[in-house]
Amino acid sequence: MKRKEFIKTSSAAAAATFLSPILSCTPKEETAEVIRKNWAGNYQYKAKNLYEPTTVQEVQDFILKKEKQKALGSCHCFNNIADSPESQISTKKLNKFLSIDEEQMTVTVEAGVRYGDFAEELHQKGYAIHNLASLPHISVAGAMATATHGSGVGNGNLATSVSAIEIVNAAGEVQSFSREKDGDRFNGMVVNLGALGIVTKVTLDIIPTFSVRQDIYQNLPVSALKDNFDEIMSSGYSVSLFTDWLDNNVSQIWIKRKVEENTEDMPAEYFGATAATKNLHPITALSAENCTEQMGVAGPWYERLPHFKMGFTPSSGEELQSEFFVPRENAVEAYLAIEEMKEEINPQLMISEIRTVKADDLWLSTAYKRESVAFHFTWKQKDKEVRALLPKIEAALSPFGVRCHWGKIFSINKETLHKRYERMDDFLALAKEFDPNKKFENAYLDLNILSK
Repeated sequence: MKRKEFIKTSSAAAAATFLSPILSCTPKEETAEVIRKNWAGNYQYKAKNLYEPTTVQEVQDFILKKEKQKALGSCHCFNNIADSPESQISTKKLNKFLSIDEEQMTVTVEAGVRYGDFAEELHQKGYAIHNLASLPHISVAGAMATATHGSGVGNGNLATSVSAIEIVNAAGEVQSFSREKDGDRFNGMVVNLGALGIVTKVTLDIIPTFSVRQDIYQNLPVSALKDNFDEIMSSGYSVSLFTDWLDNNVSQIWIKRKVEENTEDMPAEYFGATAATKNLHPITALSAENCTEQMGVAGPWYERLPHFKMGFTPSSGEELQSEFFVPRENAVEAYLAIEEMKEEINPQLMISEIRTVKADDLWLSTAYKRESVAFHFTWKQKDKEVRALLPKIEAALSPFGVRCHWGKIFSINKETLHKRYERMDDFLALAKEFDPNKKFENAYLDLNILSK
């Protein structure tokens, strides 16, 4: 299938929905038999009750009230990770910007706050977070719990900026932990998949605020990518590649660079790709109205590091998402392995994004102990067809020890997941300590993590 044919058949259906930010999952104080779905609409929550506490004391009370509980964030997961057989506790109303510690260079926020809700205030006070995801609409605790990431060879995922947490455990007790006080044990608590309790506060590392410019290039030959992958992905503070896997071509390169005193313009041609002449959407045929400003126009970090504006809030996001992580040293081999499947992949695909993530020490992070490259797939909402493809993609990437994004759809089995995370047994012991009676266990954890 050629590019023009692909765009003609797929872009119209995707125009109103691709990579849309968060749709409220319309929770109630305590609701039974109400249909609630995640933001994309592909998963219907099975929990009978939903609570919206406004204080930590209410979180404690709700945890003690019901036998089975689960935290619910911004509903931006594509699987059942946030579901519960009985009750969910939404952190939606625990959304305050609490304090800045200028001496320790940290900011403390309530767990349910979305990055876009406090980023501007943080910037105005002279500070920034090291990176952001494509969407600023996700909650801090949810991004932390699933190791959600931005991009950059020198940038860890969003969880790596977490330096302290407050959590309510299964006994309803409020406990505080920090990187400084708890050391390696803390590394097991950050990417926690909701297995340890309800996180109510998060402290994040901050840095001095900075400005960013975005420069976009189109039509990078795959041959140039093969020969220059590391140089291309290192050309900015954050770099993304967008591809539909067609025509031996990467459709776009998004290069986000910190604005220094002497930041120079990029050349008109870059490894065979040509500079864009207007703002672009990752799917070239779609309007860039809701995308962050490009064309080298400088702006604050929170308005450039995401791909989409905080104010972009459509009514739905009818898509599926998967994401797979391999060592960065295997990036080109992995790309070529996926490309061999393009005739099967692109009929189900909206777009793919490729990004890099710095290695970290968080036990269940997808970048644990290895520099990583992420292959992200935004699929059409064709569940049967996509799920039939996933095992094939995972098999193609298996030689590289592929890991999957915890909040997206995947088919890798539990035994394989345990092999891919060398600290999994340590995490299981931690989960048993925090939740001995399995109050926070759900079908997701049972299938993928807890029961051997």
